[in-house]
Amino acid sequence: MVNAESVLKKYWGYDSFRSPQKEIIESILNNQDTLGIMPTGGGKSIAFQVPALLKPGICLVISPLIALMKDQVDNLMKRNIKAMALTGGLTTDETITLLDNCQYGNYKFLYVSPERLQQEWVIEKIKNLPIELIAIDEVHCVSQWGHDFRPAYLKIVRLKEFFPNVPFIAVTATATPKVKEDIIQLLQLNQPKVFQVSFERPNLSYWVHKTKDKIYFLEHWLSQNPEPAIIYVRNRKACHEVSHTLQQLGFKATFYHGGLPARDKIKNMESWMREESRIIVATNAFGMGIDKANVKTIIHIQLPENLENYYQEAGRAGRNGEEAYAILLLGENDEEQMKNQFLASLPDKEFLNWVFKKLCNYLQIAYGEGLDEIFAIHLNHFCSQYQLPVAKTFAAIQFLDRQGILTFTQEYSEKMTIQFLAESKEIMRYMSLNPNDEEIILTLLRSYPGLYEMPIAVNTAWVAQKNNTTENEVFQILERLKQRELVDYTSKGNDASIRFHEIREDERTINRVSKYLEAQNENKKNKVKQVLRYVSNTEICKNKLLLHYFGEETNQNCGQCSTCLSQKKKNNHWSTREKEILLFLEKNPASSRTIQKELNLTDDELIPVLQILLEKEKIEILPNGNYKCL
Repeated sequence: MVNAESVLKKYWGYDSFRSPQKEIIESILNNQDTLGIMPTGGGKSIAFQVPALLKPGICLVISPLIALMKDQVDNLMKRNIKAMALTGGLTTDETITLLDNCQYGNYKFLYVSPERLQQEWVIEKIKNLPIELIAIDEVHCVSQWGHDFRPAYLKIVRLKEFFPNVPFIAVTATATPKVKEDIIQLLQLNQPKVFQVSFERPNLSYWVHKTKDKIYFLEHWLSQNPEPAIIYVRNRKACHEVSHTLQQLGFKATFYHGGLPARDKIKNMESWMREESRIIVATNAFGMGIDKANVKTIIHIQLPENLENYYQEAGRAGRNGEEAYAILLLGENDEEQMKNQFLASLPDKEFLNWVFKKLCNYLQIAYGEGLDEIFAIHLNHFCSQYQLPVAKTFAAIQFLDRQGILTFTQEYSEKMTIQFLAESKEIMRYMSLNPNDEEIILTLLRSYPGLYEMPIAVNTAWVAQKNNTTENEVFQILERLKQRELVDYTSKGNDASIRFHEIREDERTINRVSKYLEAQNENKKNKVKQVLRYVSNTEICKNKLLLHYFGEETNQNCGQCSTCLSQKKKNNHWSTREKEILLFLEKNPASSRTIQKELNLTDDELIPVLQILLEKEKIEILPNGNYKCL
């Protein structure tokens, strides 16, 4: 008889399960609703994939990210397990064909986004499939208190009507007590078995390190620790810059972000996995499906947006059980910058409405149209044309994506064609009158011969990097030149695509989702406060702070985080000070001012030690205020 262990061995090559995978599988096979909260690397996918293979029908998997779906489908297909995903770029006809194939083609896994389940015709098709298990991945998205709330998750509960006897398995890597409560209630899990792995990682040391020179710290630390490392940054520009700097310092480093072409993502990731590049500098786009056991160090050189993401990213270190480090570097102005920049990039209702209208105009979507249409878009060009702040606009479009109004898929292309229309003397005259534009224009002319003769394909990101500026600035210069009829340019490619799931209705659309926007902004502000509390607290063990955030309490300090090590050092320092002060007072009683002057101590060095000595009853205060040895 086929059992869970034999399926695990056959398809994954493992002999045994990690805890609590086996218990989750047994719960599912008993048709019990189940909730699994398992930190990154805990094997959440296997916990529902194995029982699905033991059941006769199809496992419907609901997942919020296209990249995550593709990654899991690719991994299953490599193991000769039939799986498919309904991603956002598919047309209606293509989706119907895939669902028909799913019904008659012996498929075991069907991955869909929660937004797909809002399409009635998709639901009608799915209702006819032999669904035996429903898995909800990243299930924290159902809660407004989670770090990635998606209202479409609230509609998943409808599946209970159509599949009343099919068990739900809901999994996530991170969930606070409030989020856990929401998951059970909002998905109407029926007396669920809840399995929660401890968030504690005994082999992982959490450090917050204050430094004025982050690159110097990286150089010193990476020289002393030659094992594989991941350095997390907040944006693509920092990816390139930090990776390049490390290479200049002699380290074998590569980089990874969402804007790279697929071939470069694969090449850079494999270079790091094979340890041809020991260090990878990455945005939070990196990490999905990565299971490299010997990562020694995770370094965040900028503050994360929330502790959920930080915990997951930090958790990619030390999966082999050996000593590992999660280091968060804190610069002098980082906390203030995060408050200012983060608050500045939160879109309000008015801005969201403005972006949505401009987006529809940019894509030439008439009122009442746009349903199910796919459009290519270059985000920086769109922002440049309407003079919109890029970060805030990106946040607004991401919000529309999470509301199921559209699907925003980041891609990559460098196909922009430019041709100079005026004679060279006219261009020279323009540069003399606009000296701030001169360097970029000269870079174009020197790097792309033939710009006067014909349209030439130009890599605007490279031009921006060459001039130590932004791609947005390059677009603005090109736009000024175009308005003066000095150049003509056409964006043939795009760095993203957008698929609309609703007709254009402007205010009506935005009014419907604005209540979620207000709640999201408040939740994000609170998440930032928790991050700032984590980095600024120098009294409580970092491990304790993280465990408490996720609803887990411990009385034990970890003894290895930056706070614990600092306190050990302080205690050793105070022990030395105790001996010095007692030795001094053995000669004669003295005032605190005399002790401080004679022993050359600061207030911070003297006052706490005097307090400790009083509590230990090793000294006493005389009526005249002097201290005396007992």
